[in-house]
Amino acid sequence: MSGRIGLVTDSTSSIPPAQAAQWGITVVPMQIQIGKQVRAEPSVPKDILVRALQEDYAVSTAPPDPAGFAWAYQDLANRGADEIISVHISGRQSKTTEVAEMAAAHSPVPVHIVDSQTTGMSLGYAVLAAARVAGAGGGARRVMDCLARRLEHASELIYVDTLEYLRKGGRIGAAAAMLGSALSLKPLLTMVNGRVAPLERVLGADRALRRLVDAAVHKAGGQQVDIAIEHFGAAERAEHVWSRLRPRLHAAREVTLTEVSSTIGVHVGPGAVGITVSHV
Repeated sequence: MSGRIGLVTDSTSSIPPAQAAQWGITVVPMQIQIGKQVRAEPSVPKDILVRALQEDYAVSTAPPDPAGFAWAYQDLANRGADEIISVHISGRQSKTTEVAEMAAAHSPVPVHIVDSQTTGMSLGYAVLAAARVAGAGGGARRVMDCLARRLEHASELIYVDTLEYLRKGGRIGAAAAMLGSALSLKPLLTMVNGRVAPLERVLGADRALRRLVDAAVHKAGGQQVDIAIEHFGAAERAEHVWSRLRPRLHAAREVTLTEVSSTIGVHVGPGAVGITVSHV
């Protein structure tokens, strides 16, 4: 908790645990189902999840258990929070905000539910910025204004090896138009109004990753930004992307290299790499 404002998000924010702990952010885990077994995201080893996806097991995701939100809100109230701001993955990708709203109705202190209209570190950086404002003594209005500004000026740029995982999970949105492309054409995606949307198709993985870097540089526009390189089961590829991006960024304030939330990983699939550009 930061000041008298409690901050809650879900694990799709992909905030590294050390940073969440540093800023007192409560992260409620999403749920992952492999076969008939449902477990909270942190208890599913990444290597087992990647293998399950590659071997075409039935894998799906679900919002956090309502009790997880109820406990989070009660705990923050017990620790002195006067108000809580609960910020979550796009409602067009998940019913998480609906579950949070149900729990908020029984919270002992007011809870403001925010649909971020995004996911990944676009959400994560916004929550971290909000925590800094709250920690400096900002009230709910100032914290909400900070959130809105950071969310409005953030971009998710995503490379996937295949659209099949998005198709299976029903999250493909407008990118469905890319289905059926030749295997050598690699899709680049983004988020628009809370939905996955096509950016372009590029011939070959290496060329697609170069275009991903080009798109990130364009989005940064020479201004001060926070940058995250996110991946799922592709650490070496993410490092390679960062090595290409680093010399071209002249105003990066904070840089995070991290493995994306497993919930996002289920839908983008192994090998995916994303770049978050969040204007400060």
